[in-house]
Amino acid sequence: MRGWILAAGLFMTCGLVQAQQTTQERLKTLQSDPAALRGAVDAGKKVTFFCANCHGEDGISKLPEVPNLAGQNPAYLLEQIRKFGAGERKDQFMQGLIKVLKDEERLQAASYYASMPVAPSKADAGQVARGKELYGKLCMRCHGEQARGNETIPRLAGQKIPYLQITVTRYRDKTGVRNNQLMSIATASLQNEDIVAIANYLTQIP
Repeated sequence: MRGWILAAGLFMTCGLVQAQQTTQERLKTLQSDPAALRGAVDAGKKVTFFCANCHGEDGISKLPEVPNLAGQNPAYLLEQIRKFGAGERKDQFMQGLIKVLKDEERLQAASYYASMPVAPSKADAGQVARGKELYGKLCMRCHGEQARGNETIPRLAGQKIPYLQITVTRYRDKTGVRNNQLMSIATASLQNEDIVAIANYLTQIP
């Protein structure tokens, strides 16, 4: 009996992995077809109407502590949507909303936000040079020279200063719901004023 339960569990896990791989593969196919991508982006604008209250209609956050979704890598967005839907990322509000989305709607939402431009925010000019230096030493290896991330690492360029400060501080202090060993190591030596400098540097990158 125990063996049967284990086998069933492995089968379900494999099925979930295959389903996610299929969704990511569909995203790649979609991106290679300009007409289909345009249709997905248009549909995604409608799908994400319930996200606008926090993340903004164009993916530029209305709340200082909420991240911009505009300009993020679509594969990264799709994976975060999956994680919220599966309960791997914890947020009661987000989990409830995402669970109602079908796979096609998730693809459309990710495609829409990824297509939106990100306008840089105003920064304290006196903080930018120091922030750039720290970013180059601690963050650039993973997040990229232009802080635009990739399929597995988020874009930081153009994010709002309060969101950046809160997030980096949580990684440093290990107080957030998301723990990441590499982020904890990278941020461990940062003082509060260092985090302010990095946030000011990142927010003004287009």
